[in-house]
Amino acid sequence: MNTSTHGIPGIVRSQTVLAYFAYPTQTSVSFTNQWPQPFPAVTICNYSPYLYDQFIRSYLNYTNTFNLTNTTNTSRDAFTPQQALYINDYLQYKLNGNESIDEIYFPLSSMLIKCVYNGANCSTADFVEFKSATYGLCYTFNAEASHINNGSIHYNNENGFSGKLHLDLYIHRHQYVPFISDAASIVTMIHDNTQLPLVDRLGIELVPGRKHKISYSTKNNVFLPSPYTTCTEKSNLGMQAMFNQFSGANYTYGQQICFQVANQIYTYEQCGCVSPRQWTTRYIVPLGTTDVIYASICNISDPCYSAATNRFRNSPSVTSKYAADCDLECSTNEFVIQVSSSSAPQQWYMNDIKQFVENSSNSLPMNWSTTWSTEIQSNYVGLDVVCGSTQVESYTQQATLQAVDVISNIGGQTGLWIGISFLSLMEFAEMLYRLLRYQLHYMQRKICRKMTEN
Repeated sequence: MNTSTHGIPGIVRSQTVLAYFAYPTQTSVSFTNQWPQPFPAVTICNYSPYLYDQFIRSYLNYTNTFNLTNTTNTSRDAFTPQQALYINDYLQYKLNGNESIDEIYFPLSSMLIKCVYNGANCSTADFVEFKSATYGLCYTFNAEASHINNGSIHYNNENGFSGKLHLDLYIHRHQYVPFISDAASIVTMIHDNTQLPLVDRLGIELVPGRKHKISYSTKNNVFLPSPYTTCTEKSNLGMQAMFNQFSGANYTYGQQICFQVANQIYTYEQCGCVSPRQWTTRYIVPLGTTDVIYASICNISDPCYSAATNRFRNSPSVTSKYAADCDLECSTNEFVIQVSSSSAPQQWYMNDIKQFVENSSNSLPMNWSTTWSTEIQSNYVGLDVVCGSTQVESYTQQATLQAVDVISNIGGQTGLWIGISFLSLMEFAEMLYRLLRYQLHYMQRKICRKMTEN
């Protein structure tokens, strides 16, 4: 018998229903004027990680104790390439012995001449610090932290300005440990307020003797959550253990950080220690456990950690197992920057810098009294970070088919295949309701009659 109900399978087979469960997406691009905007975080590091005067006595004590050298000469000019060969071993020894090495880094107080945000003075107390395996101690202005600015971040409209951070810095290049740094500069990075900066990869090097201007504009990326993508904002236990070692900053999930942690977990399981090239990631949580382990650092000459890193990066099975939850972030803020510079400092500012250097905790260069002007020119770094545009470029992932689109299309398919409309379906539903109501009333009357007869 031919009836219109034969068209029902055609509805089920319609491309609209199948397409909906494939979860197709599209990306919309929009430009909006956002005012005020959160001012980004600004990270600075000295290019050389170690302060020679604080480093050398402890280092010579180590090398002499292990018969690697036999000298007590702490002069920088006497430091040889042979002596520099043992620096990585020295760091491994100190770190594996749970000894602090903070004292051998450049303190911010010795580098920060001036800090001004939107016309208001700022200080070292407005920065959070974190450790970089490449640059030592680094410092971030406007990171989200509970103990700074009442737990809030700065916005670019504060004090009636439009968003400008000014920093005057002094790098003390005469205190660089010889043979480990091939340049002299300040390394900086502009990033999101809750992002642990990968300054080793993404930092910008600012040469001394210049005032640098970094103008930025903001770009947002937003992805849909499951089932449309596998994006995530959840930090796993290993990442959280890494974040907890830093000074109160509220860091959030980052895919590259997640891969770095996963790599160290795999290296630890293979070698019993973690890579010295990423030694700041040594709080790890082995797979299948919730135990946080403070892992030891591999010897720099140990081939195991390099081999483990190569397997992690090149083996899809290893990566998918140890980095299973390292998906893209669901939302990111990026900063498109333009960099320019001019000669600095001006002559009228030289005496102020001279006074700062002489009052700092670092020793002065030889012949400072006659060469201080030249020293300042080769150590001063100025930095202005300014909001270049209030226009925000947004890339937003959207579902191509919404549930309402599917219902609408099914309605059209229903009319096409079995010749009824939505109104017909409603009339059919009303008919069923009336039939059911009539049947209910009929049964009630029948029960009532039986009760009366009895």
